[in-house]
Amino acid sequence: MMAVRFRVLMTDRAWPDTEIEREILQAVDAELVEPTATDEATLVQIARDVDAIATNWAKVTPAVIQSCRRCRVIARLGIGLDNISIETATQRGIPVTNCPDYCVSEVSDHALGLLLACARQIAFFHLRTKRGEYDLSAARGLRRLSELTVGMIGFGHIARELLPKLKALGLNVMAHTPSGADHGTGCQMVSLDELLAQSDFVSLHAPLSSATHHLINASRLQQMKPTAYLINTSRGGLIDPVALWDALQSGNLAGAALDVFEPEPPDLSLPLYRDERVIVTPHAAFVSEESIHQLRQQAMKQIVQGLLDERPDNLVNPDCWKNR
Repeated sequence: MMAVRFRVLMTDRAWPDTEIEREILQAVDAELVEPTATDEATLVQIARDVDAIATNWAKVTPAVIQSCRRCRVIARLGIGLDNISIETATQRGIPVTNCPDYCVSEVSDHALGLLLACARQIAFFHLRTKRGEYDLSAARGLRRLSELTVGMIGFGHIARELLPKLKALGLNVMAHTPSGADHGTGCQMVSLDELLAQSDFVSLHAPLSSATHHLINASRLQQMKPTAYLINTSRGGLIDPVALWDALQSGNLAGAALDVFEPEPPDLSLPLYRDERVIVTPHAAFVSEESIHQLRQQAMKQIVQGLLDERPDNLVNPDCWKNR
């Protein structure tokens, strides 16, 4: 049996098969390798002898990248890059790619759905009714949407996709981002302090980094209205879960809707996730048949580009390409 030209490590995946990946890779005589575990030691061992790495949620740490002897590209099967040591990859001259637009529509729809569920207390009524309680007076604080304000922290592709959907419902919208850029949308850009103080819904759309880890902490939660809701479809690490639970217990927050967690998966036995004021979905915002298909094709295309020493479409560390 002839040896293959390339070997590609796929650390993990959120779908049941690898037919799409294998079909694309076979065109360049590349073999797909899947590990039995995703701990660092296992990935370090396998990464030594592969030509590319594709990762969904598994951590591609400095140690994993340092062990690579011939890796030509690392591809994120997703948007966020907090599980890949980009600095180490750049130092090693390894291109890193992502798929920045594959689920923009789905995540913005999911954020909107969570917001509406909070605003109309749909999950609350559903849970109570399923338990046999038929009481429309059980909920408090229902307000007309056109009287309410949404504050978006972060203003990337997903937040900008969400903006017109919110405005179509009559909601007032403001956003905060370090650059203050509205990207030509006309959205009102404000300071973080102003956003927290004025918003009835705070929706998180920021990347996770050392600067944004636990961005929503005890002091920031105290700045929010006690009638406000916190929505997170971005990264779990943006919120301090202990501080969030304390805010709910003390009545400083009306509720929360979470699709992402720290850690993932979370311990669903914790009081925070069992509380009827908290909506919980299992990191599902990105999922649709179309988005997953696009993601898999897009990521593998960029793997092939890297294997053939072509500049990948979504190169996130261009400094590694300058010396080529």
